[in-house]
Amino acid sequence: MSNQVSLNLHEKQSLAFLSEATELLYGGAAGGGKSHLFRVAAISWCYDIPGLQVYVFRRTFPDLWRNHMVGPGSFMALMGEYLRLGFIKFRGDKNTFSFWNGSQIILNHCQHEKDVYNYQGAEMHVLMVDELTQWAKSMYTYLRSRVRLGGLVVPGKYKFFFPRIVNGTNPGGIGHNWVKSDWIDQAGPMEVWAAPRKEGGFKRQYIPARLEDNPTMMENDPDYEQRLEGMGSVHLIKAMRWGDWDIVAGGAIDDVWDRDRHIIKSFDIPETWRIDRSFDWGSSKPFAVCWWAEASGEEATLRDGSRWCPPKGTLVLIAEHYGWNGEPNTGCKKLAVEIADDILEIEKKLDFGKVHPGPADSSIYAAENGVCIADDMNKKGVKWTKADKSPGSRISGLERVRQMLKAGLKTPMEEPGLFVFESCKHFIRTIPVLPRDEKKPDDVDTDSEDHEYDAVRYRCMQVKRNIKPFAPMG
Repeated sequence: MSNQVSLNLHEKQSLAFLSEATELLYGGAAGGGKSHLFRVAAISWCYDIPGLQVYVFRRTFPDLWRNHMVGPGSFMALMGEYLRLGFIKFRGDKNTFSFWNGSQIILNHCQHEKDVYNYQGAEMHVLMVDELTQWAKSMYTYLRSRVRLGGLVVPGKYKFFFPRIVNGTNPGGIGHNWVKSDWIDQAGPMEVWAAPRKEGGFKRQYIPARLEDNPTMMENDPDYEQRLEGMGSVHLIKAMRWGDWDIVAGGAIDDVWDRDRHIIKSFDIPETWRIDRSFDWGSSKPFAVCWWAEASGEEATLRDGSRWCPPKGTLVLIAEHYGWNGEPNTGCKKLAVEIADDILEIEKKLDFGKVHPGPADSSIYAAENGVCIADDMNKKGVKWTKADKSPGSRISGLERVRQMLKAGLKTPMEEPGLFVFESCKHFIRTIPVLPRDEKKPDDVDTDSEDHEYDAVRYRCMQVKRNIKPFAPMG
């Protein structure tokens, strides 16, 4: 039997298949041919390298099966003749394709974070993660630690080519921020660069792929582009059709967010506007402190000399302090008294004048051995009020945030809006890309980087206003 098989790839897929990078991210837009690349690469490498172990992952098994085992381009179809002849065997109880030369393709899933430990002893020569943004970074980094050659000797032409990781994804999901930070923000598209030792030390590359990079899809389903363009929201189209990582498809606020409208340059706050702050506590996860200016009805003078008089109750995020270690969704583990010192130093430096106590995560009032975080901060002179965390407050909080963002889109404004100074990079980085909870679509996914959002939500819930009916999220 010949060890060669005809499996076709398009130009962009071929660039990924032949890339010298050993930790790839492929995709971005819908229809770019991510799944086909996975299957063809897995089969081709297993044909060519005896004993190769390829692990293919998706977050849930039903998604894995539907995406890779059903249809004309599935694993079963691509290997159909060899399965019929017995050169490749599929064991359904182990979800494994075993090749005549000892190579294997193993289908896997990790629905829960603890599931990664099922692969503690695995030796993965090739790791493939489908829809990477559906994964928490801790899950991915654990699986990446299982990627090693062990005793496998690869042919000379594959020297420095394995072990290898191939990831595919679209913008959005709980992992959007860390994936964007690790691949999109670090280097230009197609650039190969060395990840630091603490990140595994692989050679990374982001290969953007759009619908036009997959001629087969465009030929077989010529109306697919119209369906993408027909999603209505310009933001959804940017994400799914063009692979825009600054917005997500189906996010919690994408239909009411306009960076050109909501992000504004700083200006001098009128004395009659109220200054206060809100706080979401975190240690191993980030904490967030937000400083707010609430409009009183008095006009503000903007940098260009124009006058702005938003409705009373309009909120402007004028400063922030985000407690992370530089890695998305990872805290810096500061003590409460250290955070309080930071707050006082920031307020002194920015010369806010009187800063009123604002809402904080109620968890800071939980006492341990008679001491609580709120007391520790109070001793430093930093006081808070309790945020609304009553049943249903998360859903009503998201609706309030959406209402205020939508109000800010209207000219003239009729209701209090929500705006953010351009210096507040963590609001801009995290909140526009917040995904919805798949099981509770009227709430954000709490596994995402939602810490600054929570501080924003607490404060928006305190704005006094006549709430008008708001269309449910579509």
